[in-house]
Amino acid sequence: MATTQRLGLWLIGARGGVAVTAIAGIIAQRLGLADGTALVSELPQFAHLPLAKWDDIVIGGHEIRSAPLADELERLHRESRVLSPQLVAACRPELEKIDAEIRPGTLWNVGAKITELADFPPPANPAEQLPRDILKRLQADLTDFQTRHKLDTVVILNVSSTEPLPNQALWPATWAEAEASLARPDCPLPASSLYAIAALDLGLPFVNFTPSLGALPAGIDELARLRHTCHAGRDGKTGETLMKSVLAPMFAARNLQVMSWVGHNIFGNLDGKVLDDPANKQAKIQSKDRLITDILGYTPQTLISIEHIESLGDWKTAWDHIHFQGFLGTPMTLQFTWQGCDSILAAPLAIDLVRFTALAKKRGETGALPWLASFFKSPQGNPPPAFADQYRALEAWAQAAQ
Repeated sequence: MATTQRLGLWLIGARGGVAVTAIAGIIAQRLGLADGTALVSELPQFAHLPLAKWDDIVIGGHEIRSAPLADELERLHRESRVLSPQLVAACRPELEKIDAEIRPGTLWNVGAKITELADFPPPANPAEQLPRDILKRLQADLTDFQTRHKLDTVVILNVSSTEPLPNQALWPATWAEAEASLARPDCPLPASSLYAIAALDLGLPFVNFTPSLGALPAGIDELARLRHTCHAGRDGKTGETLMKSVLAPMFAARNLQVMSWVGHNIFGNLDGKVLDDPANKQAKIQSKDRLITDILGYTPQTLISIEHIESLGDWKTAWDHIHFQGFLGTPMTLQFTWQGCDSILAAPLAIDLVRFTALAKKRGETGALPWLASFFKSPQGNPPPAFADQYRALEAWAQAAQ
């Protein structure tokens, strides 16, 4: 078996709930305070892969908020009652070290709702007027981090708040077009795409766990291929949409006609607060809504609602109502309720993605990684939409990696 390498994990949105939970999870694994439950990369069928060891992962990131990581972890424990006091206490020394590795991010085209959250802005710099100037600073942060810690590679993982999506007509179709736009003050690309470009241009892999634009435009995918690196995304598939990707193929396989599928979602964390804004919410709804049609091959009536209920903290509830037609035209109904802690559901997937993507980079894979589709609501690379097919692709990739 090949030896593992020192791996950098650079978190975009480093002080958010998913980020701090993922950090706590890595620390817990190092200290022997957690088993591999919920980590796909710890399943037996992936045991032969030379994935990054817990002690070999070094963590830093970009952020727009200043609250210390330890305070964020304690808040999550206090408000959502999901972590043991022992784990929170054990993480504190390491969290204080990681705080020193967090740098100010960018607010370029993130929308008003996210801008309101910022209290850790970049230093005032008259020269930083254009996206290309912002990129220089972001890349300097990444290069410094990789050099100081003697890291073989750094995976940039976007777990920040959902941005409004720019008009699709403005997405760059080529890298030349994207590069030219970076020199304009009206550049339509949002912060998530600047982070993606900063990473990929340095030959570093980028993973977009959010519905934000990131590396989705063809021009940014071209950059990844030009720099011989890879990317994956978008929007982590953790709860309701995971259930849809499992249940919809059942209706198709039994030739049951889905007439309508309604999903109502409530949650109370910072992500829910950001999604209260209609522009931000629309990006999330688009990501959640396309799956049913893709799997069934026709378009039933669908409705998705997302509401912020502050008292829920990091917990979320999804209630789905599926109205379908059976034999001899008989209408029937399936309902389900999914309740879970948002960060606890998302963090292990984020960790898995970093470990798998780092290995893909080591193996020389370039462009989008469609075999990671089972982790995403809107996966890139044109993979099949059903979860079982997506998971088989992951297993096939792992088998080929022997």
